[in-house]
Amino acid sequence: MVQDEPNGEVVAASSGATREKKLNFFQRIALFIRQVIAELRKVVTPTRQELVKFTLVVLGFVVVVMAIVYGLDLFFTWITNVVFDVPR
Repeated sequence: MVQDEPNGEVVAASSGATREKKLNFFQRIALFIRQVIAELRKVVTPTRQELVKFTLVVLGFVVVVMAIVYGLDLFFTWITNVVFDVPR
């Protein structure tokens, strides 16, 4: 383990000439939790305008994918009816 000096984050040491002993189970869990907390501190909350824009993009994408799937469903239903001559 090496501690990054500018912001105090704990990072894994590079496999250089010095070799540290392997961490035990509880030390690895503690290291993982410290790294998760360090990553969570980097999270930036979007503004209201960004949130609305992202939501509209996602909803638009979902509508487009639904239309494609619906079109494919109609096409394959039609093909199945033509191939197997299913009476209506």
